[in-house]
Amino acid sequence: MSNRSLIDFENWARRHLEKSEFWAHHGQKITLSVLCLCFFLEFGYQQKLFANDEVRRDATVRAVEKVMPSVVNIRTEILIERKDFYYDLLWEYFGSYYRGRPAESTYSLGSGVIIHESGYVLTNAHVINRASRVEVILQDGTRYDAEPIAGMRSSDVALLRIRDEKPLPKFQSIGFASEGDLMLGETVIALGNPFGLGSSVSRGILSSKNRRPPMDDEPLEIEDWLQTDAAINPGNSGGPLINLAGEMIGLNVAVFKEGQGIGFAIPVKRVNDAIGEIMTPEVLDGLWFGAKVKAGTIPLVVSEVVDASPASEAGLRIGDDILRLNGLEVDHIVDFYQSLTESKGKEPLKLDVDRNGEHFQVSLQLLPETDFFNAKLIAARTGMTLQSITPQLARHLNLDSTKGVIVSDVEEGGPAGLTGIRTGFIIMQFNQNPVVDLVSLAKYIHTLKLGKSVRVDLVVQRQVGRFLTLNRAAVSLKLR
Repeated sequence: MSNRSLIDFENWARRHLEKSEFWAHHGQKITLSVLCLCFFLEFGYQQKLFANDEVRRDATVRAVEKVMPSVVNIRTEILIERKDFYYDLLWEYFGSYYRGRPAESTYSLGSGVIIHESGYVLTNAHVINRASRVEVILQDGTRYDAEPIAGMRSSDVALLRIRDEKPLPKFQSIGFASEGDLMLGETVIALGNPFGLGSSVSRGILSSKNRRPPMDDEPLEIEDWLQTDAAINPGNSGGPLINLAGEMIGLNVAVFKEGQGIGFAIPVKRVNDAIGEIMTPEVLDGLWFGAKVKAGTIPLVVSEVVDASPASEAGLRIGDDILRLNGLEVDHIVDFYQSLTESKGKEPLKLDVDRNGEHFQVSLQLLPETDFFNAKLIAARTGMTLQSITPQLARHLNLDSTKGVIVSDVEEGGPAGLTGIRTGFIIMQFNQNPVVDLVSLAKYIHTLKLGKSVRVDLVVQRQVGRFLTLNRAAVSLKLR
């Protein structure tokens, strides 16, 4: 019974009883009794509604309500059609939506999930591949431009950051489940925000923790796929797969087209590994820290330390727990990265560390990568001086591209000189890894031990009469 009904009933009672003698003597008592009766009727009705809501709001509904504000739609612009792995993947998922669009149309190709209140968004690498502009749409319809930070094809994980001219609010973010906290048969929920048309929820069970299906003979190199019968609909790719506690256990990635109702997700362990690879000063800022921390742990744990790096020289070791950075607790890898790079390497940093119960503090300072990983390091290990191929140099040498690096000097009697490498040779691959730039090549060489033999793939220019020919060759070089 509504408040309006109560008022109408009271007015009716007064009109019919106020002229009677009985009302004169007992009106107030009757009014009070009627009001009490109406109150109890209304209270009972509300209790019934409340009880009904509680029955319907089970663990699944509560988990969805907890997580859904962190699930976003990812919209991209300018997608170039090519007949390769990503083209086939997009055509398989979004063929009817993807077909016949103009070259610069807006595409709603997937979902994402906010992992930090400052606006970092996790999605699949294939969702944002080749996008010239990325837009994130929140559950309430708010739109933001997003900047791709980095993506890893090997794990199909990509990281975005929301950008805006105005100060950003604190976004609701998702929590991660512990890496080993998976139970076969437990209820799991696949969430997404496909096509910007609203939230999508599907429920199933965790069918397997060990799956690695091929995708058109090009596996994504994920060691342990999570399999579920929860429907991963077109557009849900990049959204979270959660448990009933509202914790992310995986990142939705694919539906197996040969199977019926079989979906797969990247397990949270591999997601954490990918975030740990991306969220480093080296990848994002060109600053050398020389250590990696594992995402998803509290406290953060050092998972890798590079020899002779600032982290190594300061005394950090694999397995160390990082308690504080410059006096502030940093339990999230994003907070750690932001504090680490706040001064852009201009000021020293103090880390409070726990090692097997022993607490101590170390000091270090980030360095520009080019101060260490450069042509001098390469020359010291190989005996040859290299330089990048600029567009101007490529034109001067009649080269078709700027790929690789060119040998500008060779040390007599050095490792490179002993193999027959000469000035003007172009280094295309080092141990079958494409040579992108001097910094990445120097970083790779730094990881190799003294005396290690490596294969060097070359392009050799030869003058034949009036013609310049390019010949390919390969030599074995022993590092010093």
